[in-house]
Amino acid sequence: MNIIAMGGGGFSQEPDNPLLDRYVLNQSPQLRPKICFIPTASGDSEEYIQNFYSFFQKEECEPTHLSLLHPEVADKESFLLSQDIIYVGGGNTRNLVALWKEWELDKILYKAWEKDIILAGISAGGICWFEEGVTDSVPNQLTRTSALGFLKGSFCPHYDGENERQKAFKQLIQDNTIQEGYAVDDGAALHFVGDSVHKAVSSRKQATAYHVHLQHKSIIEKPLEMYYLGDHQ
Repeated sequence: MNIIAMGGGGFSQEPDNPLLDRYVLNQSPQLRPKICFIPTASGDSEEYIQNFYSFFQKEECEPTHLSLLHPEVADKESFLLSQDIIYVGGGNTRNLVALWKEWELDKILYKAWEKDIILAGISAGGICWFEEGVTDSVPNQLTRTSALGFLKGSFCPHYDGENERQKAFKQLIQDNTIQEGYAVDDGAALHFVGDSVHKAVSSRKQATAYHVHLQHKSIIEKPLEMYYLGDHQ
C-alpha cells in the first residue's frame, strides 16, 4: 500500500528535472507500468493533461488519464483498478474532494490503495490522501480543508516555495485548527508504505520534508532524513 505525496516539482513544475516522476515510476514492479493521470483539481485542464503526456510518453510506461468533466470512460472503477500507478495533479483541493465524493471516486481509490496500486500526487494531489491540509482553494486565503483520510494527520505542500503557506500551516497547528502533520518543500516527496513514512526523497539537494507539531505550545519542525535522487541515478 504505497502513497507518494509531493510538495511540488514533477513534470508540471520541474519539466527539466525528471527525478521525482521517475521515482514514482520505479516503484512499480512492472517494466512498463500503466500510469493514469487524474487532473480533477485543475478542472481537467487540457494543457495540464498534454504536459503529462509530453513527459510520460517518453518514459518506460503506458500513460493515460481520467477526466470527470469530459468523461470518456464509462466504467471508472474497472479502468482505475487496471492501472499500476494513479497520479493526481494539483489545483483546487476542495473541488477535487467534492467531485470525487460525488462520483464515488474516493471509494474506488481506496480500493486501488488496498490493491497496492501506487497512489501519487502533487500539491492538491498530495493533500488529498491525508485527513486534512492547507489549501489556497479560497481566493486570497490559506485555510484548512478536509481530504480523504487514507493517511492520518495533515499535509502542507510548497513549504519553501510559498512563505505565506508556511506561516499559515504553523498558525493553524498553533490554534489547534488543524492536526499536526507533514510539510514538504517543492522538489520533495514523502513515500508512505501503509500509514508510515518509508522514505523522504528529493529532486533538489536542498529540498526537505518536515514533521510539524506542537510541543509545550511551541511549533516544532523536525526535518526528515532526505534521500537525494540525483545521487542514485
